[in-house]
Amino acid sequence: MKRISLVVLLALFAWSVPSQAAETQPREQGIEAPDYIWNEMYAEKLQALKAKGDTLRGEIAFEVCQGCHRAKALGRVDGTYPRLAGQHATVLIKQMTDVRAGRRDNQRMYPFVDMHVLGPQEIADIAVFLQKLPVPPDNGKGDGSALERGRALYEADCANCHGERGEGDEAKFYPRVSGQHYLYLLREGIEIRDGRRRNANPKMVKVVKGYSDADMRAVSDYMSRFDVSR
Repeated sequence: MKRISLVVLLALFAWSVPSQAAETQPREQGIEAPDYIWNEMYAEKLQALKAKGDTLRGEIAFEVCQGCHRAKALGRVDGTYPRLAGQHATVLIKQMTDVRAGRRDNQRMYPFVDMHVLGPQEIADIAVFLQKLPVPPDNGKGDGSALERGRALYEADCANCHGERGEGDEAKFYPRVSGQHYLYLLREGIEIRDGRRRNANPKMVKVVKGYSDADMRAVSDYMSRFDVSR
């Protein structure tokens, strides 16, 4: 009964306020500011990182997110919503807290992570639940026409942070890219290159600044094909 009540309550809240919440998402300074600090450890992020996440509570809380991110957090092949399954908990906590603080613009997601819906403990619960989900190899991929170019770019510019197999780095908050949908990788890469992803890592912005759209397609396609079983 408690499980059903919590899910219904969260769903009703999110359904009833999205337009108002979207209009009032706060806007903190991001990469456009000269004193921007990537991954600044503000209070609620620290609280969520220090909290011990509970997978059962996280599974319950995540149910209202499945309308977008789909069951088992597999995301959407068309790139509109990322695959969250298997992502590092630290990365998930950073992104959720950045959205609710207004460091990452996402008016559609904001009503679901607003402080009136989730607290630091619930954020930690969701993050731990998602991190433990399996990552099947059925993610969306590109057309495979420029994989050698993609491999060269990835090995030269990306592997140092995201890992040789796209495994990311939990301790350094670098996301896992293996198993992610091609079109999401492509979209976010272009957003970062063009300065529209305001919570981006300045190091990555510098790396991809000179990438053409063709380069972005090549490296995104290459990343989407990492072996998720390794």
